[in-house]
Amino acid sequence: MKKGGLLAIILLVALLSPPATSAASTKPLVVATIAPLAGIVKDAFGDSVQVVYLIPPGIDPHEYQLTAKQIALLQRADVIVTTDGHLPVEKKIAELQAEGTIKGKALFADDYAREGFRYLTERWYTGKDNPHGVWLDPTNALAIAKATEKALEEIDPANANIYAMEYNNFQERVNAIVKAYRALVGHNKTAVIQMPPDQYAIEWLGIKAVAAIKPEEEAPAVGVDNLLPEAANSSLIVYGVDSPDQLKKAAFELAEKSGKPIAGIIVFGTDEPYTKLLIKNTAAILEAITGKGPIEKPVQGPNVGTYVIVSLVVGLVLGTAIGVVLKK
Repeated sequence: MKKGGLLAIILLVALLSPPATSAASTKPLVVATIAPLAGIVKDAFGDSVQVVYLIPPGIDPHEYQLTAKQIALLQRADVIVTTDGHLPVEKKIAELQAEGTIKGKALFADDYAREGFRYLTERWYTGKDNPHGVWLDPTNALAIAKATEKALEEIDPANANIYAMEYNNFQERVNAIVKAYRALVGHNKTAVIQMPPDQYAIEWLGIKAVAAIKPEEEAPAVGVDNLLPEAANSSLIVYGVDSPDQLKKAAFELAEKSGKPIAGIIVFGTDEPYTKLLIKNTAAILEAITGKGPIEKPVQGPNVGTYVIVSLVVGLVLGTAIGVVLKK
């Protein structure tokens, strides 16, 4: 073939071919305010969406302010996922949405409440609703994911069946974890927690938070010696492994003086899959209570990403194992 003819064919193919676009550019952009929320969305919807988060790990979210670059990002977002709307960044997002700067669907507590979201009561501090760490409760994580699913279906109805299927898969995996782990916790368990977010990591298991080292964001920490009576009558002490060193030191001192076991949980962490975070935190709590934590064990099989949670039942049927297969 002559060189001129070959060139003509190449040009014709180029004209007839659709413009090259990245797969990511066709996916809805979901912006989460914090990393754990991004973890919920990624775990629930996988590669069907793009997910980014605003507040860097290790920074107090109660003090963080949006940058100009992040506001520009929010203007491009299709869906915005907040904890519930109480953080300064989230309040600013609500203002930007009200004034029309943000066009995407921003999700707040009212959106989650329609899907089963619940606040727990800070019984150790004025009895008000606890807005901190709500995502650590699997019921709330499912509510956040369900509200996100509905928002995605609204802005991208052509792929509604995909988002529904992804959510149902996520729901099955979360519910399987909840069912397996709840069975391992005895009755009438209580805990002294380090800070309010810890409450959401334990009360779905039936462990009641009775006191807190730092009762609220704006309240001063309570002295260890003042908490000894509550700690002595509790089942364990719970603290955040990503909390300030001074508060971690207080939690360990309280555990040592009261003679109670201590469990370290991840509150903010990173955007790792929510189900993995749920397993890690629950395993740490159960290990503190029983001395033998559940084990997450990878399994090779026909379904990529399949894994088994093997949970040792301690105190009820010693030596019996419960296996729950979860398909990602």
